[in-house]
Amino acid sequence: MAAKARVKVPGSAAAGEIITLKTLISHTMESGQRKDDDGNPIPRHIINRFTCTFNGKPVFSCDMEPAVSANPYFEFKAKITEAGTFTFTWVDDDGEVTQLTQDIALK
Repeated sequence: MAAKARVKVPGSAAAGEIITLKTLISHTMESGQRKDDDGNPIPRHIINRFTCTFNGKPVFSCDMEPAVSANPYFEFKAKITEAGTFTFTWVDDDGEVTQLTQDIALK
């Protein structure tokens, strides 16, 4: 996939605090509806699934379709009750997985 992902997670939060998480992944997101210079269809190649877990529990997930732009960006919130690790996972049409983890501590 040769995708490059970035996440923004605060380094720490108070117990019960609601934090904002931001993710961005660089990916061409080819819809499969365009043609190359010879008129042949360019195969679809998109990220079709994104998930975020905290200490193994689901926080956010979504399925993506070809209409999603290249380099999808997500911003969402999570309530922190304990220190732990966020795991961000992107899966594309070829089954290739890009995964990042980010720890957060309690204040």
